[in-house]
Amino acid sequence: MTNGQTMHTLPGPYQFPTTRWTLVVAAGDPHEKEARSALVSLCENYWYPLYAYLRRRGYPADQAQDLTQGFFIRMLEGRYLDRADPEKGRFRSFLLSSLKFFVADEEDRDRAHKRGGGALVPLEFSSGEERYRREPAHDETPERIFERRWALSVLDRVVEALHNEFVQHGRPDHFERLKVYLLGQSDAPYAALAREMKTSEGALKVAIHRLRKRYRELFRQEIADTVADPAEVESELRYLATVLTRK
Repeated sequence: MTNGQTMHTLPGPYQFPTTRWTLVVAAGDPHEKEARSALVSLCENYWYPLYAYLRRRGYPADQAQDLTQGFFIRMLEGRYLDRADPEKGRFRSFLLSSLKFFVADEEDRDRAHKRGGGALVPLEFSSGEERYRREPAHDETPERIFERRWALSVLDRVVEALHNEFVQHGRPDHFERLKVYLLGQSDAPYAALAREMKTSEGALKVAIHRLRKRYRELFRQEIADTVADPAEVESELRYLATVLTRK
């Protein structure tokens, strides 16, 4: 008891399943029954880097939207997946390369007439264009814009997954309070937050350590979902770290 308040111990590490299957492998395997849902998931999660790439290449918003949507429709129809090589299977690189082929094919064709079937992947283009308008006005190449947006999309996915785990365990308030310490983004003293959360400073430090550890685990899992070979995970982690720190 401190100042008449009950001291609480913050929750210990949660137990989560560790067996996962790689989305990019499933998406590229026509015999895998989860292939379509896997590909839809990847498209929904990582469409914005491609959209930003097209906008930086100079396409106006409506044309970039058409190209992005048309590209994913073709992907869902099974196009381009036959070029995916599991031996060098970074989905990031494969996706951008496939988009370039698609754009080259589309330049002299009537996209509206050719696609006609409508949108198959729900993409939030209005929010995407708003995000693009907030992009810094620098001279980075479209490829670099794509890589940075890809890396930030991975981070967003991981933070969202971590938040959802806290929600599932009925502790979303804990996540909101602790997330400022997630990547060493805050040097605020622990004492005040510990008092606010009615716990000890030591327990708070342990909780922050567990949060960071779980974040790293989820980050690795997210990367593993976008490479075909587990041996690629470490190099992809290093590459994305370089992209995020590149000036």
